[in-house]
Amino acid sequence: MRRAPTSPPEIPGLTFLRPLGSGGFSDVYLYQQELPRREVAVKVLAAETVDDQARAAFVGEANLMAQLSAHPYIVTIYGASVAADGRPYFMMEYCAGPSLADQYKDHRFTVADALRTGVRLSSAVATAHSAGILHRDIKPANVLTNAYGWPALTDFGISAALEPDHAHAGLTSAGDTPVGEADGGTSPTIGMSIPWSPPEMFADHPQTDVRSDVFSLAATIYTLLAGHTPFEVRGKPNGMIDLIGRIERGAMTPLENDRPDVPRSLLLVLARGMAVDKESRYDSVLEFARALQRVELELSFSPTTIDVPNLAVPAAGRPDAGDPDATRLRDIRTVDAQGAARAQGTVDAQGAAGARPPAPSAAPDGGDDGATVVRGVRSSAPVAPAPAGQAARPVDDATVRGVRRSTVRARRRWVPALVIGVVVLLVGGAVTAGILLGGDEREPVASPSSGGDDPLDVEGVPAPEEGDIAIGGGGSSVTFTWTNPDAREGDRYIWQRTDGVAGDKTPSSEASATIDGITPGDEVCVSVWIVRSGRQSPEPLEMCTS
Repeated sequence: MRRAPTSPPEIPGLTFLRPLGSGGFSDVYLYQQELPRREVAVKVLAAETVDDQARAAFVGEANLMAQLSAHPYIVTIYGASVAADGRPYFMMEYCAGPSLADQYKDHRFTVADALRTGVRLSSAVATAHSAGILHRDIKPANVLTNAYGWPALTDFGISAALEPDHAHAGLTSAGDTPVGEADGGTSPTIGMSIPWSPPEMFADHPQTDVRSDVFSLAATIYTLLAGHTPFEVRGKPNGMIDLIGRIERGAMTPLENDRPDVPRSLLLVLARGMAVDKESRYDSVLEFARALQRVELELSFSPTTIDVPNLAVPAAGRPDAGDPDATRLRDIRTVDAQGAARAQGTVDAQGAAGARPPAPSAAPDGGDDGATVVRGVRSSAPVAPAPAGQAARPVDDATVRGVRRSTVRARRRWVPALVIGVVVLLVGGAVTAGILLGGDEREPVASPSSGGDDPLDVEGVPAPEEGDIAIGGGGSSVTFTWTNPDAREGDRYIWQRTDGVAGDKTPSSEASATIDGITPGDEVCVSVWIVRSGRQSPEPLEMCTS
């Protein structure tokens, strides 16, 4: 039975407006702050639960959220104190939009929206992990929507500090609490939410780590797509014991039954994220986010940025040149957002109890403070070549009015040469400046990669080569064909009309495009790109009927 909310406390500088909700240990109210004037949400520890242990946990949650609240996808906390009646409270950002729980019950998310939300939430959770914090209760109800329509992760009430001494990749859970009996899918002992919890949470002594949060993230994204939780079976019992049994067996309800539009690549990402064995899951939330980015690129969506803190630390022993205005040479930080092979590193807590400073995720840097935005980088994995030559759509000779070889509009060939020349000059100048300004000699620093593989594929994607144009159907249809000069397995194409007729870019697996319903005699033009491993030709092939 759900606990009734207690009366709101009187807080100086705040005016009570209305209750927002209540949980097992606290209530949330909407207040009007007088200065600065704004609406704020105030979370208050329930009166009947105010003891030393609950108070310490509540204060710990406030401190954790304050440490993370600068992140765009984590609810911002403004302050904390104790009300006149002795109840602790903290004041935080009011997110007026519906939670993800409200949204998925109202409508299923599109693939694009689910991917975007998944990457953004992964950014928030990765930020918590970098601060030494496991969330342990990621679910749709704990993701609100802020004024910008962005997801905002909240409720760190059952989070755990990460112990680097017994860590997976430097991180693990400090929680060792036995799981109590659940009511309505939530354990009163640690408050976990069963439908989105990993199987290790149901052990007598749960041993959770960052991969436990990966499981809950994947389960949350599944829920947004399916409109129900991953292990819920319609028409069958879905009680606590039923769900726990299915989770421990990995008996996930096939998503493709409800959503045939979800690509197989995304199904595989979610299945790996919810693997029963922790060792089979993604090693970190960042790896999970990169996998979602790769699906976005596969579907020709713009990759959602991964927003995480700057985990690089200043290089030790770097001498100061003395002049603060002097020009200095700096190492270049390369952030591989697509998970190229690299050495195993640790992501430790900064400022958390017993935590170590974070290890650099790339080449040493000058030590800038603030957050780094990790942007999607195309996959550099080599692919095996496939036989070139793809059949064009057959055209009826009787209806063909004319066949014209396409003309590739002239490109300014001097641009690449000029760019290369400028780069050579800049590099030469930088080396000279380093010799003159750098002082003592330094040994070259090896890039922290595994196996010597370059994390970026510097080989460009070629442009398609000219093909044929066939006009048929009495002039109302035109078929453009082209060739791939270096066909690889997995290559696809994107084409778009460029003759003034509005139209989106159209993906195609064939080296041809047919446009129907044109007015005979009108000029029809298209631009064509090759797409390979999420990268596309820098210059398109342009083809016109005249």
